[in-house]
Amino acid sequence: MARYGAQFGPDITFLGVPACDLDDTSTYDDADVVILGAPFDGGTSHRPGTRFGPQAIRMTDYLPHDGSRPSLALRTDGLRDLVVYDAGDVELPPGDIETTLGRLEAAVETVTRSGAIPVVLGGDHSIAYPDAKGVANVLGHGRVSMIHFDAHADTGDIEFGSLWGHGQPMRRLIESGALRGDRFLQVGLRGYWPGPETLDWMAAERMRSYEMTEIVHRGLQECLTEAFGIATDECEGVFLSVDIDVCDPGHAPGTGTPEPGGLSARELLDSVRRICLELPVVGVDVVEVSPPYDHADITAALANRVVLEALSAIARKRQDERDGTTWDPSRPLLDRG
Repeated sequence: MARYGAQFGPDITFLGVPACDLDDTSTYDDADVVILGAPFDGGTSHRPGTRFGPQAIRMTDYLPHDGSRPSLALRTDGLRDLVVYDAGDVELPPGDIETTLGRLEAAVETVTRSGAIPVVLGGDHSIAYPDAKGVANVLGHGRVSMIHFDAHADTGDIEFGSLWGHGQPMRRLIESGALRGDRFLQVGLRGYWPGPETLDWMAAERMRSYEMTEIVHRGLQECLTEAFGIATDECEGVFLSVDIDVCDPGHAPGTGTPEPGGLSARELLDSVRRICLELPVVGVDVVEVSPPYDHADITAALANRVVLEALSAIARKRQDERDGTTWDPSRPLLDRG
């Protein structure tokens, strides 16, 4: 079977799920989810290496790569209860960011038109522009909201003489009309960038950004509840974009622009689970995993589990909707159905 294959490293699929060929819709016409790799770090402003992220996210695990992962908490198997395929890496030319963004947008749009949810493994965060825009091209511009986990707002304008980079995709998405600024929710911001001019632009676009001080003061769950109400107002679907640097560097050291004081791994996984249980998620990307800086595969393992948590929660949501049940996290493990 032809497929995109691996651009860097061994040709493997995410934890052993079946491969598909994006150019042959018959190989994934029954898919619930199609995984794509975006091995690109040409938008990076500091430490490179995220081109190796897709390979690390796919394979970093201590269990057999057998296409099965029953969730202990959710009592579902996201790789079996959903039909999941891996189309391999989109071929992205190093050093040519505009060609890269165009190719990735076309690939994500193809997956979305098939009726499957695209899950994109990055890569630096410049890929969020084609990921979310590819989905919006199908579902309608202005009809998809964004929940964006990140230490950084990624709303810069011209950085290092370019309109394109990992510090600018959210601005480009809003300017393009693909996503609305007032349906753009950011979680985990902190640190010392951007400056007042960019913050003024964000305020004018009515973005909602939950900086870590507010999250600590109000509580993460309260902030998420508020964000969910905004995300589902006048929008048919939610795109979830997870920059792994939303977590404290102690929990995610292998990333290009680490910023102390972030979420814990537990908080991120719980948040992803809740989003995919409660909201109509129509696309996901997980970005900024840089294996050269990753001690003991800590960051790659977390990113792998972010993907698994999303898939498991989507599967559980569909099961509950089908059976008329509600998953109850307060029940003892062996009593959960």
